[in-house]
This record gives sequence, C-alpha cells and structure tokens, in this order.
Amino acid sequence: MKKYNFPILAIFLSILILISCKETRNNVVQSSDKTSALKAGYQIEPVNIQNVKLSDSFWLPIIKRVQEITIAYAIQKCNEEGRFENFLIAGKQKTGTVKGEMPFDDTDVYKIIEGASNTLISAPNPKLEQVLDSLIAIVKIGQEKDGYLTTWRTINPAKPPCTWVPVIEGKRWESLQISHECYNAGHLIEAAVVHYEATGKRNFLDIAIKNADLLVQTFGDGPGQVKGVPGHQIVETGLIKLYQVTHNESYLKLAKYYLDNRGNPENHKLYGEYAQDHKPVIQQNEVVGHAVRAVYMYAGMTDIAAMTKDKGYTDAINNLWSNMVNKKMYITGGIGSRHDGEAFGPNYELPNLTAYNETCAAIGDVYWNHRLHNLYGKSAYFDVIERTMYNGLISGISLDGKQFFYPNALEADGVYKSNRGSCTRQAWFDCSCCPTNLIRFVPSIPGLIYSKSNDVLYVNLYASNNASFKVGNTDLQISQQTGYPWKGKINILVNPKKESKFTIKLRVPGWARNEVLPGDLYSYKKASTQKATINLNGEQLTIRPEEGYFTITRNWKKGDKINLNFPMEVQEVETNSKVETNKNKVSLEYGPIVYAVEEIDNKTNFDKIDVESSDTFKVRKDDNLLNGINVIENSKFKAIPYYSWSNRGVGKMKVWLDYKN
Repeated sequence: MKKYNFPILAIFLSILILISCKETRNNVVQSSDKTSALKAGYQIEPVNIQNVKLSDSFWLPIIKRVQEITIAYAIQKCNEEGRFENFLIAGKQKTGTVKGEMPFDDTDVYKIIEGASNTLISAPNPKLEQVLDSLIAIVKIGQEKDGYLTTWRTINPAKPPCTWVPVIEGKRWESLQISHECYNAGHLIEAAVVHYEATGKRNFLDIAIKNADLLVQTFGDGPGQVKGVPGHQIVETGLIKLYQVTHNESYLKLAKYYLDNRGNPENHKLYGEYAQDHKPVIQQNEVVGHAVRAVYMYAGMTDIAAMTKDKGYTDAINNLWSNMVNKKMYITGGIGSRHDGEAFGPNYELPNLTAYNETCAAIGDVYWNHRLHNLYGKSAYFDVIERTMYNGLISGISLDGKQFFYPNALEADGVYKSNRGSCTRQAWFDCSCCPTNLIRFVPSIPGLIYSKSNDVLYVNLYASNNASFKVGNTDLQISQQTGYPWKGKINILVNPKKESKFTIKLRVPGWARNEVLPGDLYSYKKASTQKATINLNGEQLTIRPEEGYFTITRNWKKGDKINLNFPMEVQEVETNSKVETNKNKVSLEYGPIVYAVEEIDNKTNFDKIDVESSDTFKVRKDDNLLNGINVIENSKFKAIPYYSWSNRGVGKMKVWLDYKN
C-alpha cells in the first residue's frame, strides 16, 4: 500500500480540524476556576507562563531554539521513524506492522504536542496551532472505541516492538510492569491538559478523558476490575491534572489507588526496587531504582500530600528528598548513578565516567521540586531547581538544538561510549524519551520564575522579563533586568496598579549563601566573605537572608526599585569524604554554573590538569565561544560551563580535578 506523505496528510487534516474547531471552542469546560483544586491543596501557586514575557539573554535563546528548531526537528524524526504512522495503522487507515522499537513511542508525539502547547500559552501562533490540530487528529485515529490508546498493542498485541515486553495471551494490561500502557496514558493526559489550557479546545482533551475513563473503569478492587499499578509512573500526575481541570474525583481516586497499592503484594506481584514497588510508598525513605520513574512517582505523592494532608505521604516525600539531596545528587543536579537500570545507586555512590544522570530524570526532579516549593515555600527546592536547570538539564541538548545527551556523564575519556553507544551527543535515539521531554519542559521555564500566595510574591529565579498578574487583590506589573547567570546583579521594578501592602520574598541562591546544595554532600573549600546585598529605591537595606530569602513587607507603589547584588567569584567545591570517587578533588563554580575542562581547550596538558591551593582564576566573557559564555582561566587550563561541553566533537572532559595543597 502506498506510504502516506505526512506533510500533505497534516495539511489535509488541519483543514478538517480547523472547520470542526469552530464548534469545539464554544464547548469547553468552564475553567476560570481551573486551579481551584490546586489552590485547595498547595499553599503557593506558580505564576502562569502566559503572564511572564521573557526577554532574557540566557534562557530566551534556549527556549526559542527548542520552539523554532527542535520541535520541527522532532516532528521530522517522528515521521521518519513511523511514530505517526503507528496511529494510522492502529486506526486501520493504513496497513503494516508496528514501527519503532519501544512500547512507549506514542509518548514522543504527546510530548511534542505538550511542548508546543506551552509555546502557544506564551504567545499565540495560528500556524503552530494548526500543526497541533493535525497531530491530534492523527492520534485520534489510533484510539480504540472504548478509549484504549497504545498503538503497538492495537496493531498486533502478540508482537510488541521490543523483546523485553512479555506476551502471554496478548491481552491488555497483562504485563503492566513493563508494557508502558499506563505510562502512555499519563503522557497523553498531561499533554492534553496543557493543550486545553493553551487553546481552549477539547479535541485533545476529549481523547484523554476517554482514555482516563477507561482506566477508571478498568482498575480497582471492584468485581471484574484489574488489580495492579503501572510499572513506569506518570499516569498519577496526569490523572491529578485532569481532575483539576474537570473536577471529576474519579481521576484523583484512581491516582491515589495506584500510589496506595505500590508495594502491596495482595494487589499484584511486586516489581521490586527498580520500579519503587518494593514496599508501600509511605514506608519508603531512600530513593532507589529507576530514577525517572522515582521522581515522577514522588511528584504524584507530593500532589496527594498537598490535597489530603496525609502525614504518611508528607513524611515520605520529606524523607525521600533529604536522602536524594544529601546522599545521591551530583554537583550538576543530576540523579541516577547507574547505567544498569537507569537507576540510583547506594548512598554516596557517585561515579563520574560512568554516571548516568538521565536528562529525563533531571526534568522530573525539577517537576518534583517545584511541587515541593508550592507545598512548603522553602528556598531549598529552588536551589535544587536552579542547579539542575543551569547544569545537568540543559546539558542534555546541544547548542544547535539537534543533538542530545540521554545520560549526562561528569567525565569522558574519548573511549567509553556513555551516551547510548556514542562518546558524544547523538542526533536521536531508538528510545527518544529525552529529546521530546526537553521539548515538553523547556518552553514551560517562564512559569518557574514567580510564585504567589495570598499577599506574598516569591521571586524564585532571576531572568530578564516583564510580568503582569495579581498578588492578592493587587494588580501588579513587575520586571527584571539582569545578566544572570554570568553576572550577579538584578534590577527589579515593582509597579502595582495602586499603592498596596504585600510581601516580596526574593530568593538568595544557595551559592550566594555559601551553600552548594542543602545538606552536607558538597561544600565550598573556602567560604566566600562577600555577602548578598539588597537596595530599595537607592537605599541599602540592612536585612539579612532568612530561610534563603530577602523578605520585604511594605506598602508598594509604582516605580519602586529593588537592586540585588549576588557577588560572584570562582569557588572550589569539595565532596563529602564518603564519596570515594571525588576524594582529593575539587570542581569549579562561578555563580550557579558548574564548570568542566574539555580536551579541545587544553590539548597539551589535559591529563595533567590539577588545582593547587595557591591557584588564582580569571573569569572572562567570550562572546564567540559556545554561543557566548564566561570561561574560567588560569596559567594551567581553561574551563567552560559544563552544560556546553561536547559541542565540538569527541574528546576528553572532566568536572572533578585533582587537588594539591
């Protein structure tokens, strides 16, 4: 049968969809209170990305690159590898066998739609919206009448695309541990909610609701229902988001059912530590197993903790977070030390050459920490988010937007193929979860900058932007101008519509308080004597950071100006002595940026590079190197930001350098 030409098909379908959308736009859930359920649980609410217009010289180019290059590139790759074709084959619009090698290939399409939808929230784009309508129409073709949507099983349930999914009778849900049927549903639902919030259309939301309704009918302890939990978590957070939009409590109950029954041998045969299914979630106090699965689950647990105030859930997420940050987190914010199982290792096992640090895990960890901040408001969570975003997360995508790291090692010898068979970045993967997860996440970054609670505004991250939103009953415009992360000065203009009393909490980054990460896993070899300062309308305030914030409560009026200064200097970081791999080594930081030395910059002496106690460093801005960076130099070597390594071919690299007194 003739192969479909996707671009032509997309244009054809988009015309049909655009006609039908005249009806769907007028038939949406009334969602002016769509965050009310969220507010009922979380004390703090993020400021939506549609209210924050980024002008930042660091983040805006990265976001634009994803929006303008990576999304189109991923659509092309998905077309080449049959991702769209699978939906057409499943819906009998085309004949053939399943394309691709993973049982979760469908989710690449969903994550592209989610990232593009976040783009639409930031700014209307009729052409992009039309493309998404086309993709959604293709997805709908693959959905079975009762709402089921996992194309490989619909196409041929007896032949999964990979050998590691067992087939017993070819039935749905028979291999929940590894089939990814619920994982597919989770990404579908998450993407559909974002698309609905971006466009007001129900074309994708209705597909997700139909799928979620099938899950509700299928799973539970009732007669004829399937007992079991997903092998790979994410459907839990998806169901909770769908509940927040629709107010259908059956979705929330199912999410809690999945979490409550992990580690319950009376419900199913346990999957073990790999899938965080070795004991009930409220008894778990050490982060173990597959790191992506873990942080997705912890995010869902945090949602449940917020909504139910269940002490068991609250204690568990706090214990798990403390274990991860104190004993299992890399200096770059990366998590998951082992290639085997893409997993956390034992406490203090943090190898560099063989570090895994999956890009998806970094993204999932940001999602989890953001929820924790919404629950507690502690600056420590954004210290983790900032470190992860500037280092071990954006390291996952190249400076041209078309090359990717799946694992993010902290050392390279030019021989060990750390990146799924490669010593450097790859253009795509047979398992392409990381590229599309970056697409999903990066356009949402402006939504991390501000949060609010009653009459309190949290300034979480520093990036040039103009924002407009309400704080309590006050209409507020706020803007930032900064050269962060290369410079530590931030100018903030506060413009309430009328003079109003409220509180602004400005996060003082951990690095500016001589704290690498919360806890004792890392420390600065020598504490900086420079202090963060804050000026208000030209006057320096004598306040000190409390719990990681400069806090100002006053009657704010138009034109109020805040000037922050976080002095930056090159800092040497050392690791807790329990981490064997980093003994007698230091890493270098400047502000929030972790540095690495790369062979291409140090060709004659790479293997001999060390740091001595008497060394001094110079920081220099190089606008012509790696899209413009600060480099650290001394008489022996040049270091570049870790996130920018491996953009110039195969070569050696290291973050941790030998230290000599």
